[in-house]
Amino acid sequence: MIYRSGSDYLKAPRKRVMLFGMSGLGKTYLSTLLRDHGDWFHYSVDYRIGTRYMGEYIADNFKREAMKVPLLRELLMTDSVYIASNITFDNLAPLSTYLGKPGDPAKGGVPFAEYMKRQDQHRAAEVAATLDTARFMERAEEIYGYPNFICDTSGSICEVVEAEDPADPVMKQLSETLLMVWIKGSDAHTAELVRRFDRAPKPMYYQPHFLHAAWEEYRATHSVTEETCDPDHFVRWTYARALAHRQPRYAAMARWGVTVTAEDVGKVSTTQDFDALMARAIDRA
Repeated sequence: MIYRSGSDYLKAPRKRVMLFGMSGLGKTYLSTLLRDHGDWFHYSVDYRIGTRYMGEYIADNFKREAMKVPLLRELLMTDSVYIASNITFDNLAPLSTYLGKPGDPAKGGVPFAEYMKRQDQHRAAEVAATLDTARFMERAEEIYGYPNFICDTSGSICEVVEAEDPADPVMKQLSETLLMVWIKGSDAHTAELVRRFDRAPKPMYYQPHFLHAAWEEYRATHSVTEETCDPDHFVRWTYARALAHRQPRYAAMARWGVTVTAEDVGKVSTTQDFDALMARAIDRA
């Protein structure tokens, strides 16, 4: 780790922290708190994915849909309108919508082959956006004068790294430049995340072999074809299994850094609380 002790962290003139874990456990909450009330630069990997690396794919998808409408087609063909996504740190809907869900096109589904192509695009984008962290740390201080840096990772980071491999390029760079912090949820948190997802299912990134296996099993157990599969039901069914799939992968990543609980994160209300939580986690490691 880049900090030898909690005291070392507290005295550091430049604090470098990366948060990872399941979506909904506090990564963005902590990052926003530090950005709004301290001298911290907030780097959102999801935002970087959606703007720098997937922005063109997202905009082109909007344009394909617009071209189906005669009026919009005419305006696009004459460069009379401009179509772009409006991704923010708090609204990643354009990225989720582009990733899509496989199944019945009448219910908003896309062909499984197209779905997997977009998943692969996201994987490449996430790796690139995560590796951009080191460059943004330099930019944050050189251009904007921020001494401290918080990296708010995507919930799917565990799907694009091999934490058991000491030579994994993403893990090596992250561990050498930031304090890696796993926000670990309890069984109760997992159950709440499943309930929350069930109310509003959204597309997510998963490893190809996991998705292929899930797709085959779902179609077999539910007796559906690609054309008759309910896209929302499939992603709900897959999400519950994905949480179990991701847990050991997060745990493997945590060996490169420290662990805090979602309960502890919920008690953080100031930048001083955050620093104290990091110091305790380092001393426990």
